[in-house]
Amino acid sequence: MQDAPTPGSSASVGSSSTGLEPNIAGPLCYLLGFVSAIAFLILEKRDRHVRFHAYQSLATFGGLFVLSAVAGVVPLIGGLVLALLSPIGLILWIVLMVKAYQGERFKLPVVGDWAEDQTRGAS
Repeated sequence: MQDAPTPGSSASVGSSSTGLEPNIAGPLCYLLGFVSAIAFLILEKRDRHVRFHAYQSLATFGGLFVLSAVAGVVPLIGGLVLALLSPIGLILWIVLMVKAYQGERFKLPVVGDWAEDQTRGAS
């Protein structure tokens, strides 16, 4: 007879190849933007929840990084775009980390669908 899970434990403990619980690894995918996303895509092989958040972080913050770089070289309007991207990026970063910690698969438009498509093939 198996012991019942202890309160606060995750049903998918042990399914992560990183050794972290999914509700901890998920937010860590967003912690350093696309850099931590790449790290988790390399390290995590099994947990679809963690890989989803890693792919979504890669697309979201990689895209914001590219947009910021392009806006940085465009005179006048580029500064306005950067002024908009900074608070948007901060808000996304906070919301996505909180949702991942809560165990939600919070999908952003377009990139969330792409991230989900990428994790479909994972076991």
